[in-house]
Amino acid sequence: MARSKVEIVREAFRRAREWQDLMEGLTPFLIYRADTGAVLARGISGYEAAKDKANALRKDHGLKWDQVKFRADRGAKSSGASSFGHSIPKSRMDVSRRYNPSKRGRFRGYYDKDGNYHDID
Repeated sequence: MARSKVEIVREAFRRAREWQDLMEGLTPFLIYRADTGAVLARGISGYEAAKDKANALRKDHGLKWDQVKFRADRGAKSSGASSFGHSIPKSRMDVSRRYNPSKRGRFRGYYDKDGNYHDID
């Protein structure tokens, strides 16, 4: 028997909801002040835990509801040459004058202590 379009749509929404629940459990959250942008807490896993922590921080600091917000912390990874397992100080990084349209930025790289050049992009 063929499944109806309604059943297919329901299945798609169910899978999307399961995926969202999975990602909310894995993604760390960041709590910040909306008016100043100051980070109050980082690395909280789970939506409900982030909501509870934001409420507790709001009460501790005597802030209003609209001053404390939270979001997924997507920038938790370190910058630099992450494929090598270490970061490069910006002072040692070379940036070219040529613009790379495919990367929407400039070519970047650095020389290690042995004189070898490493391309970061």
